[in-house]
Amino acid sequence: MIVVKAGGRVIKNNFDGLIESIISYVTSKKDSKLIFVHGGGDQVTELSKKLGIEPKFVTSPEGIRSRYTTKEELEVFIMVMSLISRQVVSKVSSYIPSIGITGADGRSVIAERKKKIIILDERGRKRIIEGGYTGKIKEVNTVVINSLFSTFNLIVFSPLAYDPQENTLLNVDGDQMAFGLASSLKADSLVVLTDVDGVLVNNSVISHLTITEAKELAMKIGPGMNRKLLMSAEAVEKGVKKVIISNGLVNDAINNALNGKGTVIE
Repeated sequence: MIVVKAGGRVIKNNFDGLIESIISYVTSKKDSKLIFVHGGGDQVTELSKKLGIEPKFVTSPEGIRSRYTTKEELEVFIMVMSLISRQVVSKVSSYIPSIGITGADGRSVIAERKKKIIILDERGRKRIIEGGYTGKIKEVNTVVINSLFSTFNLIVFSPLAYDPQENTLLNVDGDQMAFGLASSLKADSLVVLTDVDGVLVNNSVISHLTITEAKELAMKIGPGMNRKLLMSAEAVEKGVKKVIISNGLVNDAINNALNGKGTVIE
């Protein structure tokens, strides 16, 4: 079983190519199982602005930039992610038994809403603010997910987890969802598809990293990729055989990554 995560820009710019790659991978291998986690942040931003909701982003003390999800934007987030999920399922269903879900379905992914978060303000000072409707994954129900695999070869996951304490969906972002699922299910591979060829240092792709090397490089590299590297190292520590950060804008991006094109952390 493999987990594939495609960011919003990849979804937006290479949707048909991704669909072809999913079909190619699943149909070429007997009894193959794939979890596809999609992003859609750019699409959420576009729709929010059309609806008169100004998107807000915050930066953590570690330099990680993320979306601040208000209650209004959570509703937009749910709409956009549901649309993308249904689009994927409708395109592949003629070829692959597939289903699209969120963490609320079967309580498959449980999260806790962040009540308070620490951010850096415009002057670089630390501030504590209300957490909004973002969450941290606390539990993945592997029994539910594995039972779905007895019927479906493809599970499309929107990056929405469920908070049972507050009975609400939460934005957990695509990376956290993909890494959480892969780690809990001990995936053979986690493929992270981005809009670059892999982890770049001095404009060259680093082809291979150990856990230690990934953690060290995360301290030196730019926002966004640093988080992916830290989460990759943690996923491998938790039992994922390897994480591949690769380009999602190329032909047959999934098999391209599995063939070693990109940065492999193992």
